[in-house]
Amino acid sequence: MLLAVDIGNTSIAFGVFRGSKLVKTFRVSSQQGDCFVVPTGLLAMTGKINAAIICSVVPKLIPVIVKAIKKTTGVTPVVVGKDIKLPIKNNYKNPRQVGQDRLVDAIAVKEIYGAPAIIVDSGTAITFDYISKKGDYEGGLIMPGIDISLKALYERAALLPDVKLKNDKGLALIGKDTVGSIKSGLLNGFGSLCDGVIKRIKTEHGANIKVIGTGGYMGLIKKYSDSIDTADEFLTLKGLRIIFCLTSSGS
Repeated sequence: MLLAVDIGNTSIAFGVFRGSKLVKTFRVSSQQGDCFVVPTGLLAMTGKINAAIICSVVPKLIPVIVKAIKKTTGVTPVVVGKDIKLPIKNNYKNPRQVGQDRLVDAIAVKEIYGAPAIIVDSGTAITFDYISKKGDYEGGLIMPGIDISLKALYERAALLPDVKLKNDKGLALIGKDTVGSIKSGLLNGFGSLCDGVIKRIKTEHGANIKVIGTGGYMGLIKKYSDSIDTADEFLTLKGLRIIFCLTSSGS
């Protein structure tokens, strides 16, 4: 089985694949630092993992996770960007500036959903990436995400509470209390943000473009957007499996 690991700024996602099927997922905080603990569910699979691949936007965590995986499974992971050259044309002016996760997502969307496509990733930041009809990565937009917005409100406005967006059950557009107003503002605001940016990209590049959403908050945001066709929570993990199979690592 293949272990895929997506190291983000807020959390680390683990996915275990049996062939092309994602059979188990885990998520832990990225804030554990040097005291990183491998998920207990993964420990139960020790001996069954025969390969591993890592993608990270937090360079300092790579050696920590590599060490933990080697200790737990006996497998030495391959690292995207270090051990593997990604099989996609990157048209950024400075290709090294693109986060590896954005390119992994682009490859996943190209292989699973087809191109052209727009990828909306709602994590610590919210990003919009455009994949051309040829399947090339063309670039995108980056802006503060929900977590950053919540933190800024709480830290900079003395009377506003620290709100957690665990669910939106019964949420009204017009908030009747502070918590409801913040939740509605963020979810309706980010949903409308998605609609506006997607509309502009389609105006520039054509209306017949698939829109794929991913990231920790996408399950919520999609309910407030009219423009996101599909939400795929595990897009990056699926992309890592595809990359492993497309490169010499998967031969």
